[in-house]
Amino acid sequence: MQEEMNTDTNINVWVVDDDDSVRWVLEKALQKADMQVRGFAAPSEALESLGTAKPDVLITDIRMPGMDGLEFARKLDELNAGMPVIVITAHSDLDNAVAAYQSGAFEYLPKPFDIDEAISLVRRAAQVGEEGKATDLKLPVAMSGMVGQAPAMQEVFRTIGRLSRASMTVLITGESGTGKELVARALHENSPRATAPFVALNTTAIASELLESELFGHERGAFTGADQRHIGRFEQANGGTLFLDEIGDMSVDLQTRLLRVLAEGEFFRVGGQQAIHVDVRIIAATNQDLNQAVAGGSFREDLYHRLNVMRINTPPLRERREDIPLLLNHYLSKSSDELGIQAKTLVPEALARLQGFDWRGNVRQLANATRRMMVTAPGNEIRVDDIPEEFGGTRAVTGGDWTGALTQWAANQLERNSTVPLLETAQPEFEKALINAALRKARGRKQEAAKLLGWGRNTLTRKIKELGIEP
Repeated sequence: MQEEMNTDTNINVWVVDDDDSVRWVLEKALQKADMQVRGFAAPSEALESLGTAKPDVLITDIRMPGMDGLEFARKLDELNAGMPVIVITAHSDLDNAVAAYQSGAFEYLPKPFDIDEAISLVRRAAQVGEEGKATDLKLPVAMSGMVGQAPAMQEVFRTIGRLSRASMTVLITGESGTGKELVARALHENSPRATAPFVALNTTAIASELLESELFGHERGAFTGADQRHIGRFEQANGGTLFLDEIGDMSVDLQTRLLRVLAEGEFFRVGGQQAIHVDVRIIAATNQDLNQAVAGGSFREDLYHRLNVMRINTPPLRERREDIPLLLNHYLSKSSDELGIQAKTLVPEALARLQGFDWRGNVRQLANATRRMMVTAPGNEIRVDDIPEEFGGTRAVTGGDWTGALTQWAANQLERNSTVPLLETAQPEFEKALINAALRKARGRKQEAAKLLGWGRNTLTRKIKELGIEP
């Protein structure tokens, strides 16, 4: 029986990093923690030394000249080197996080890191040793468009990376606009089901009486108007992933049917007699507190436990303000491509104003703000007086202002592609802006907002669902 490691003196750590200062700091800190440490400036040097010695834990940077850290980790796995690998990097995005775990890494640690956290992680890795090392599985890594270096987002990236080998059920929680569907897509695109369908359904966008048919399909003649068979979302997602957004709003009766599908892997179409067998990974999302919903009787406790196998919380933007400059630059660039106009930059004063704004609509609101400013701000710079009042700025939109900007946008679109369906592209965004303005003025009261728009309340409710507008 292997003797259990009981002192840090027995832990032998190798540090591989081309940055002398980072290597020096880690070496000194680990030595101070009574560990044996050896440093290498390049992966090739460490590989050469593996012939005569082997560490208990290896720490490696990702970006190094020659062989990078991920290639190095895969090489160690191919050699069956048998030690946990901790990957550190200053480029802490989702793709690096997922790639680190897929290369066989024990853990992913973004720079700058807390030195006590690093030492604790080394101890854990040494205790797990060979038993904690997962079997390597090469999977495609998708560019998800997720942006974030804040600790809360790094935890989201790490969880996605850890789950990249699995197909387990995940519950994503968080406020509206925090990017729950982006997380769901990243989970799918970096999973063994990546080449199979990803099917998304916002359960609040479908009338409750039609949701059962939308999920499970129906047979011809099942109800009035069912003149042909309809294949539901579960069958469409067979072999892949079904993303159920706003799961907390699902009726209790439909929750019972969903629970049966999760438990048995089969269902009946509405009006059908033959059981349909499916292999579907479920990822659910909600902006509600499902614990409270269970306590209040509006959500089944057994379904909650079925969905809450793994949980990821998407942080609100106010808890990751350091990411706001990254997000603004990302969406300004994206809006430039979408609108076909020259990219614009934020002057420091405007950036500070936007970073201090309370983004109640989170990333979705920020993305809409950048599109607006890309169209309305003159020149190549966005200044404080170019920021609309609703986003913390001083600019009040005038009639000539928005119509002129719209005319310029339309001209740019036609210049790029004379067959572009302008109304199909612009009308939904136009209606969203008017509806949001009316709802704000009416403080969320739909009857009053509908009057401001010149619509009936039912028309407004239908438009809110069609356009995916958050209350």
